Amino acid sequence: MVSASIGERVAIARRRRGLSQAVLANLIGRSESWLSQVERGVRSVDRLPVLMDLAEVLHVEVEALLGRPWKFAPNGTSSPDELSEVRHYLNGYAHLFPFAEADVSLPDLKVAITDGHTDYQGARYARAATNLTGLLTAADVLDRRPQPHALDAIQIYVSGYLLAAKLLCKLGAAELAMLAADRAASAAMHGDSEADRLLTGYQVVAGLLRADQVEDAEALALRLVEPIAAPGIEDNPDLLSAAGSLWLLTAVIAARRTEKYEALRRLDQATVLAELLGRDANYGWTAFGPTNVAIHRVSVAAELGDPGEALAAAALVHLDQLPNGLTGRRAQLHVELAWANAQGKRDSEATLHLLEAEKIAPQLLRYNPLVREHIREMLARSKSSTTMLHDLAVRAGVLD
Repeated sequence: MVSASIGERVAIARRRRGLSQAVLANLIGRSESWLSQVERGVRSVDRLPVLMDLAEVLHVEVEALLGRPWKFAPNGTSSPDELSEVRHYLNGYAHLFPFAEADVSLPDLKVAITDGHTDYQGARYARAATNLTGLLTAADVLDRRPQPHALDAIQIYVSGYLLAAKLLCKLGAAELAMLAADRAASAAMHGDSEADRLLTGYQVVAGLLRADQVEDAEALALRLVEPIAAPGIEDNPDLLSAAGSLWLLTAVIAARRTEKYEALRRLDQATVLAELLGRDANYGWTAFGPTNVAIHRVSVAAELGDPGEALAAAALVHLDQLPNGLTGRRAQLHVELAWANAQGKRDSEATLHLLEAEKIAPQLLRYNPLVREHIREMLARSKSSTTMLHDLAVRAGVLD
């Protein structure tokens, strides 16, 4: 059984408290349009800090808003078992203590990190998580040793911890993602790569967003990317890709704050850099290029609650132009289209897009809290859910 959506429960609790949308939105630091979208089911609340703020102001328990036990919360205990080992390793701060002698080489570590990034972009998250502790241990061991090629060693160390940060963020372990991103950022300051500095900053911003610290995330992202002027970096594809990725992230942030014109302006900034790059590429494991910009136009429209614009933008996306291996990016387009259709109450079309995303990248649905919430909402407003939607909900962990 699936009860009413979170938005409907928020609206009921708000009316019981005698609060207007404007007052409630102000008390939790959100816009009235954001709250209106939540209550109408246009926007989901997938972050526990926001739910906790709402519960506190509305004088209810978080579970009353969720309509299910706390452990099934969107950002709750859905992390795979493989993360327990890396959580123990990172929380143990092993790099502060002497390491036992280990037969680790820089070339071997570089291959392992490349394989990890490849697994991540291929949406093979469980396998990447399983190998992560050994990879980080090797990185920390080598970081202690004098290296004949110190700058290369720093770059490989940064790449390893960047992989950890993005994987941990994807799987919902925000605090560990921030820890890994911070270590990568600290190491990047000792290297000679401006692109690495931006990429590590990107992951810090992503971690802040995961923790729902939107204002801090936006301020940091803009401080990093605004000084990077397009003229003068045409011959640096790594820097173009890093800066372009940050502009895309800031566009999503603006859309999340329902600032449409600012979101579009930032998309245009990313477009300029993608045109300078000239093709779809994957420098610095960013997947940045014209097609990724086009996918983000769909994401921004979906964040803004404009399903028509999202569907129109999707018609201009050419997934066949993406480099091989970017399975997660390909599947994400269908996730965004599912969200856009669900907002327009076109649940059959939304279900088909989720099925397509699952076909491309099965683990993407399992580890995406927004997807699970969309499925819950579609189930809640359906008098009799279709077999396809029901079975999808079971595979996504929404139903037993």
